[in-house]
Amino acid sequence: MKALRFDDLKQYSDAVRLRSGEPVAVRFVEPGDEEELQNYFRSLSTRSRYNRFLGAMKELPHQVLDRFIHIGESDGFSVVATMQIDRFATIVGEARYAFHDETGSLEFGLSVDDRWQGHGIGAALLGNLECRAAAFGAGRLFGDTLRSNDAMIGLARKSGFGFVPNPEDWKLVRFEKPIDTAPQDIPCASWRIAAAGLAMSGAAAN
Repeated sequence: MKALRFDDLKQYSDAVRLRSGEPVAVRFVEPGDEEELQNYFRSLSTRSRYNRFLGAMKELPHQVLDRFIHIGESDGFSVVATMQIDRFATIVGEARYAFHDETGSLEFGLSVDDRWQGHGIGAALLGNLECRAAAFGAGRLFGDTLRSNDAMIGLARKSGFGFVPNPEDWKLVRFEKPIDTAPQDIPCASWRIAAAGLAMSGAAAN
């Protein structure tokens, strides 16, 4: 994974607006989010948790939660979408992704609070993940989901993803999208700036 500066995570935050015009912040998870993130997963419906983790799970096991809140370990990164609800920045969605150097691909999974599904939060997260993929020079963005997960399949289709069989598990379907956005054309401001910094650090290393 190309180097990012983790001393100031807020520089990688983006503000987006839903179809309703409501603002949503998309940012990296931080250690201080541990309790709220666990409560977020607990609050998901049984079906939503099953779809997110491809199996039954009531909450994140401690070791998994620890990986979620410490970004960059094993090249894994977690982000949350937050909205101001009753004057409190509340997690309404999350995503986790990893960059695979050997294939130049960015793999991800995401979920949205059941109460906020259908409001465009999933699309906002997907759009932000596309920005991150472009910043890292990934040529492909992909994920896997259960064939029965109509919501995720519908979101991926609307967002321009194609579908192929999962090569290892017939119960899953893989959705993927080529990424060919030039760094200067990345729509997310923070990741357009990050892409320029990554390009400069790569040039200096050479």
